[in-house]
Amino acid sequence: MPKIIGGSLREHREQTRHRLFAALSTLMSERGFDAISFADIAAAAGVGRTAVYNHFADKEALLIGFIAHETEQYMQTLNRALTDAETPLVQLQTYVRAQLGLKRVFHLAPGTDLRTILSRPSQQRLRDHVVAVEALLTSIITAGVEDGTFPGQDIPTTVSLVSSCLSGKQIPERDPERGIAIKATEDFVLRAVGA
Repeated sequence: MPKIIGGSLREHREQTRHRLFAALSTLMSERGFDAISFADIAAAAGVGRTAVYNHFADKEALLIGFIAHETEQYMQTLNRALTDAETPLVQLQTYVRAQLGLKRVFHLAPGTDLRTILSRPSQQRLRDHVVAVEALLTSIITAGVEDGTFPGQDIPTTVSLVSSCLSGKQIPERDPERGIAIKATEDFVLRAVGA
């Protein structure tokens, strides 16, 4: 019988999932999703290969689970940060800094672009996570337009453009370059929405 990690079966399942997510993240940063096998992930996570199947039906399901977990954690952190931001302008600045600080291992990994190798349903599930983050940006910009902080504008187009700007931006790892890049991007986004 396999050894239980943690104090309960629920804890064991949660810790095993976290190990699998960490292993997937590390492996993807090294060689890309398409070059990783379930056996590689299990070995890196320190669990038996058959144990992976107790949590995920296949590699795509594991990736979607990982991205869902990462998005949920990110949204919780971002929402906490936004509770202290009293105005749409400060909320947008907070959003930009959070997006630039987000580690997108599943977007920036070496290897084939995930959109070209995932099934249609998995591609849609990936898109659903982007939609959740963009909905938050939509609410910030809408509030800013409504209170006069930002001029009237086509909000869906603005959201799309801001999201594209932030998702494609690679920020240097070290200061002062990092701080300079974040400030320049923040200023650019604020000008783009008319602040």
